[in-house]
Amino acid sequence: MTSVRENDELDPDSLSEAHSWWSQLRRLWQGDVGMVPIVIGLAALVAYFQVRSPVFLSAGNITNLFMQATIFVLLGMAEIWLLLLGEIDLSVGYVTGMGAAVAVILMDVQFHWPWFLAMPVALLVTTGITTLQGFIIIRLRLPSFIVTLAGLLFWEGMLIYLVDDQGTGGTIPATNRVLYNLVNGNLSVFFTWVFLVAIVVLMALGMFRADQRRRSSGLATRPRIVLIMKVAALAISGVALAMIFDADRGTFIVLRGMPWAIPIDFAILAAGSFVLTKTKAGRYIYAIGGNTEAARRAGIAVNRYRLLAFALTGLTTGVASLLYASRLGGISDNIDSSLVLYAVASAVIGGTSLFGGRGKMTHAVIGGVVIATIYNGMALIGMSAPTQYMATALVLLAAVTIDSLARRSTGEGR
Repeated sequence: MTSVRENDELDPDSLSEAHSWWSQLRRLWQGDVGMVPIVIGLAALVAYFQVRSPVFLSAGNITNLFMQATIFVLLGMAEIWLLLLGEIDLSVGYVTGMGAAVAVILMDVQFHWPWFLAMPVALLVTTGITTLQGFIIIRLRLPSFIVTLAGLLFWEGMLIYLVDDQGTGGTIPATNRVLYNLVNGNLSVFFTWVFLVAIVVLMALGMFRADQRRRSSGLATRPRIVLIMKVAALAISGVALAMIFDADRGTFIVLRGMPWAIPIDFAILAAGSFVLTKTKAGRYIYAIGGNTEAARRAGIAVNRYRLLAFALTGLTTGVASLLYASRLGGISDNIDSSLVLYAVASAVIGGTSLFGGRGKMTHAVIGGVVIATIYNGMALIGMSAPTQYMATALVLLAAVTIDSLARRSTGEGR
C-alpha cells in the first residue's frame, strides 16, 4: 500500500507552475499591470469603431491604419531612448521635417542626388541635430525640456526657410520613386507571407529560448501554458495580417501586399530592442534612468551614454522623416506641429515610464497603433478634429495615471 507521504508528494515543476501563477496574480493586484489595460482599451476601440462603421475592419482600412501608425511608432521609439533616462525631446517633430526636407530637396530635379546618397545624408542631419542638442544639455547642465523647446522653435524656422528658399511655393513633391514607395509601395503576396512567417518563427524561438534559459538558471518563469498561448496568438495574428495585406484592396486596380513601411518599422524595432536588451549600452541606459548617481558610482560614463541616447533619438527620427516624406508625397513648410505630442504619447500610452528606467520599444508599437486607431476610426465615423485631439488627450492621461498608480503601489513613486 502506498504511503500517504508518497501520495502527497508534489512534482517540483508543479510547484513552480503554481508559484508562477500566484506571482502573476500578485503582480496584477499590486498594480504591475503592464500593457494589459492598453490592450483591453485597444480592443474596446476596435469594437466600438467597427459597430459605428463596418468599413473599419475591412482589409483596405486595416492596411491604411497600419500605414498611419508607422510614423507614430517610429517617433515613439525615438522618444523612448530619452524617456528611459528621464529626459525628453520636444523638437523631434520639426527634426522629422528637417530630415524629410533634406531628403526630398537633394533628390529633387534640381540636384539629382541618388536615393542611396540622399537618404543617409538626411539620417546624418537628424542625428547631428539631436546630438548637438544633447551636447548642449549635458555640457551646460541645462534641462532637456528647455533646450529641446528652443530647438523646436529654431528648427521650425529653419524648415520654413529651407523649403521656401527652393522657390516652389512652400511645397516640394517627392520625385524619387524609391522614397515615394517607402510607404506607398508594397511587397508581393509571396514575400508578405515569407516575411510574416519568418517574424512569427523568430519571435516564437526567442520566447522559447528565453523561457528555457530562465528555467535552467532556476529563475521564476511564467507557466508553460502561458508561453504556448502567446505563441499560438502570435501565429494566429501573423496569419490574419498576411490574409489582410494580401487581400485585394484596390478600387480601380489590383492592390495587394504588405506596405514597405511595416518591415522598416519591424527592422527598427528589432534593432532598438537588441541594443536595449543585449548590449552594454542598453543596460547602462536603463541603469542611468533608474538611478543616475548609483550608475555614476558604479563607474558608468553617464554623460557618454546620455549623449549616445540623444544620437539614437536623432537616428530613429531620421528614419521616421523618410517615411513621413513618403506618406505625404513630399514636404511642405506647414508640417503637423503635433508630431512631438504623438511621439511622447505613443511611448507613454504603450507603457514607458516618464520617470525613467522602465520601458521598451514594443511600447511605442502599442501606443502608435492606439493613436492611429483613434484617428482612423474617428475619421471614418465623421468626428471632428477637435474631438480627435481631446480623445487622444484622455487616452494619454489615462495611461500616465495607470503608470503613476503602478509606481506608487510598488513603492517606486517620486
